[in-house]
Amino acid sequence: MAISPIYVGLSTSLVLVNLIISSNFSEAKDFLVGGKSNGWEIPSSPQSQPLNHWAQSSRFQLGDSLVWEYETGKDSVLQVTRENYLNCVLTKPVAEYKDGENTKVELNKSGPYYFISGAKGHCEKGQKLIVVVMAPRSTAPAPSPVDAPAVSPTSGATTISSSSRFGGVLLMGLGIALVV
Repeated sequence: MAISPIYVGLSTSLVLVNLIISSNFSEAKDFLVGGKSNGWEIPSSPQSQPLNHWAQSSRFQLGDSLVWEYETGKDSVLQVTRENYLNCVLTKPVAEYKDGENTKVELNKSGPYYFISGAKGHCEKGQKLIVVVMAPRSTAPAPSPVDAPAVSPTSGATTISSSSRFGGVLLMGLGIALVV
């Protein structure tokens, strides 16, 4: 007994839909700055920007947190404006953290965050970081039946439509179109 290609396509589609929906419920993550325990340090060259290379290779979502490890009393973390980041200005930070291995900053808005070392001269030597937090996905409502054009399926096509709080999903025969 052979399995129908439509059944295989539909089963595969439902697995993909499940994965997409469950990924929207992913929990917030803690990111160790620099990806290692000694990541918050002066780089070997200010031009190398290892912290920004690390940040560019990571995907930060709302609710995630950055965790710094550094020796209390010898360094600190300043959250600053873009201009103060570019000019390594230590005065009037947005926020200041001095608690060493306990420094944890929750990323609670989308957009860029700017951090510099609070130790004099460290920022000028390249100890700084830009983190960009992704905006939440748009949850545009599905069109109402009155707004949707009246189109009948072509012969042999199976159409299943479903929408959720996280976007709509459209499965058509063996071809899969995902709209999220």
